[in-house]
Amino acid sequence: MKTLEIPTFECETGNYHTFCPISCVAWLYQKIEDSFFLVVGTKTRGYFLQNALGVMIFAEPRYAMAESEEGDISAQLNDQKELEIICLQIKSDRNPSVIIWIGTCTTEITKMDLEGIAPKLEKQLGIPIVVARANGLDHAFTQGEDTVLAATTHRCPEFNPRTTNQQKEDVTKSVAIDVAPTKKRFDRKNKLNRFSLVLFGSPPSSVASQLNLESKRQSVSVSGWLPSQKYTELPALGEGVYVCGVNPFLSRTATTSMRRRKCQLIGAPFPIGPDGTRAWIEKICSVFDVKPDGLEERENQIWKIVSDYLEIITGKSVFFMGDNLLEISLARFLIRCGMAVYEVGIPYMDRRYQAAELLLLQHTCKKMKKPMPRIVEKPDNYSQVQRMHELQPDLAITGMAHANPSEARDIDTKWSVEFTFAQIHGSVNARDALELVTRPLRRRSDFLLGCHSLSKQTVNV
Repeated sequence: MKTLEIPTFECETGNYHTFCPISCVAWLYQKIEDSFFLVVGTKTRGYFLQNALGVMIFAEPRYAMAESEEGDISAQLNDQKELEIICLQIKSDRNPSVIIWIGTCTTEITKMDLEGIAPKLEKQLGIPIVVARANGLDHAFTQGEDTVLAATTHRCPEFNPRTTNQQKEDVTKSVAIDVAPTKKRFDRKNKLNRFSLVLFGSPPSSVASQLNLESKRQSVSVSGWLPSQKYTELPALGEGVYVCGVNPFLSRTATTSMRRRKCQLIGAPFPIGPDGTRAWIEKICSVFDVKPDGLEERENQIWKIVSDYLEIITGKSVFFMGDNLLEISLARFLIRCGMAVYEVGIPYMDRRYQAAELLLLQHTCKKMKKPMPRIVEKPDNYSQVQRMHELQPDLAITGMAHANPSEARDIDTKWSVEFTFAQIHGSVNARDALELVTRPLRRRSDFLLGCHSLSKQTVNV
């Protein structure tokens, strides 16, 4: 029996070529519908937000920029008074349920005491103010979301199991007829009543609903999401609450939930692709002593639905340069689709948080009879380009900065940032993920077909 191939990890000292983590505002302000995001920094950050988010100021989005000027940086102005003026205007114009301050590199360098100012203004305004320091010290732009969710974790109400315990007693009284043959089933119900399941991550609402439905099919109900669509509906956290992440870049949120709020983390692979979604649900079911039903049949059904895409990528090779921390999950999914992964570059990886994903990657490589890809943290981009030149992969999933240089070397590319914003979670969204992967390959195929047709016409002439 062939043993699992152990992954090898390498670490280089390359620069981080990624977006600024404050870009998390782009999707979080839409996810938390009653919020207002205030980014505190210099004019440069304002230009970045304006260009990256693509929303004009006159559209009145629910975020703004508190620009630091010379007086702020030289400590000639009072930070609290300046922020008070801005927050009073926000309250007057938009009246949000929460104001989220996003710190930047500037606030770090000038040692602006946002955590000290926030409670004072919060008491004065009567609106909660959450402070999240999403700055360039992070390894990837997606970690900005991690910072915001970790800060929001402290604002979640305390979980109170008394209500569920009362429900448990009522259920026990109503079924006291003949419990012998069904004792195991009621023990399982009691566990579901005693404990709560909270998912963290900010996929679109439609994707969150799909994942809720996937869990509900197995008789496991999701108590809430962090973040919730409304700040006033944040889920309760505490002892007796199980938390499970849907994205691999949320390790700080997982740690905060365990250490500060005493929650129990469900270490599961991430629900990307039919295989990942099945493993994710199976892990959740195992925690709640629920026997999964119909998961294998559902996964096989999804693979049949995407068979047209699988024909395109089976036998092809892919190279991940590293950008958004989704690389391990995407590599595992593509190996299951029949691709060979030469290298997985990743800016940073929490091996404890991604342990289940790494284990699933090993099992997937064994099942598909593919070698374990090389995993490189903090990759040196110059060395990566040289390795790609030698390996000649069919596809490179890379940051925007390296796409055109790779195309110039005749390597098809796909921007990794597109996977961040696309709906790739859950079984039913496997087609969307494969649509992104196959698009450059189909474009090349169409180009070669056109060239072949043109050459035949030339010969006939």
